[in-house]
Amino acid sequence: MSKTDNFVFWSLYIVAWLIFVGLSIEAGGLIVNFIFSLYKPEFVQNLYQKLDLTQMYNDSKLAFFGVYSFILIISILKACLFYIVINLMHKMDLTKPFNTFVARQISQISYYTLSIGLLSHIARQLVGNLTHHGFVPDNLNQFWADSQAFILMGAVIYIIAVIFKKGVAIQNENDLTV
Repeated sequence: MSKTDNFVFWSLYIVAWLIFVGLSIEAGGLIVNFIFSLYKPEFVQNLYQKLDLTQMYNDSKLAFFGVYSFILIISILKACLFYIVINLMHKMDLTKPFNTFVARQISQISYYTLSIGLLSHIARQLVGNLTHHGFVPDNLNQFWADSQAFILMGAVIYIIAVIFKKGVAIQNENDLTV
């Protein structure tokens, strides 16, 4: 591997760590917001992203728990996705990238990405329906605005995972014949 490729790989590894830390902080902040919104709702406007859904909680507890569940699950899945990316980059051997570990990790990345996209799309549709009934504020679209991109990215990564699985099978077959 050339020095340029090695530099780019380690730069992307650092960027993946930064994204993971940011997403973990976001997920933790949203969990703290959720707990405070249940027990001390007057402090919510001072917390992370000022995600104040107390009016929704007072109007419909079912809508509140449904929307907050989507927000929390999507943010936790994003952090888990980047943890898998970091794990893959840390343990991957670039001299022999076609192995079962890499194929399995890329498959997991595609499943997480597709799950994030589908859950975001479902949440966006649900919030759209709740908006017609006056339950939902406008500041929630930031959590699932990129649902279509995640679905498309999940499909592309799945195709790459299938190619890697086939590459592993061919490499194992070649190793047996030599």
